[in-house]
Amino acid sequence: MSATHYDDYEGLHRLALDRAGQAEAFDAIGDRYDDAFPHKEGQLASGTWLADTLPAGSRVLDLGCGTGLPTARQLSDAGHRVVGIDLSPSMIALARANVPDAAFHRLDIADLRGGRLGGPGSFDGVAAYFSLLMLPRAEIPYALALLHDLLRPEGLLALSMVEADVDDFTIPFLGNSIRVSGYLRDDLRRVVHDAGFDVVGEDAYAYAPSSTDVPPEIQLFLHLRRA
Repeated sequence: MSATHYDDYEGLHRLALDRAGQAEAFDAIGDRYDDAFPHKEGQLASGTWLADTLPAGSRVLDLGCGTGLPTARQLSDAGHRVVGIDLSPSMIALARANVPDAAFHRLDIADLRGGRLGGPGSFDGVAAYFSLLMLPRAEIPYALALLHDLLRPEGLLALSMVEADVDDFTIPFLGNSIRVSGYLRDDLRRVVHDAGFDVVGEDAYAYAPSSTDVPPEIQLFLHLRRA
């Protein structure tokens, strides 16, 4: 699949129509999210890589920004120009309070087609921490292709997913239900390569929410460069 011409991808349009329930779940969770998921060593380490590797004052997209913590604040504190998007109005309100120097918009990734927030080549970097796992697997290559086009040549993408062989699978989540997808790590490497990215770094962490007794999940962090 080509990583360009994402305006032709009907998949991105379809995914935007089927995500209201996901946003409603995160609206209900609100500021409990950061209490339930403390520490985030893997995300902080990956955010440090992104913040330190980008040129000073880079324009960075935080895709699925949540409360703005830790990533938008981390990037903003490093002097980068952060633009965050999220489907949840509650999360956007919290992000604006937590990171007042960044710009936040209630948008779906599909809304970025057609030049919204800048268009092709308008970002130096993208952080996509656990945001693409909210999509069906069939839509993830389209989303990666869009991010590829939004990045300048050799722009950076920090991506995290949970290592799991699941597709649009419903799970309980802090008293709500959400649908998630995942890949085994070799399959994830293939998907990002096919979307036009080179893997320049990779880490894996075992992580369990503080509020549950579930076994730790394996979180994969890929550091990618637009090929």
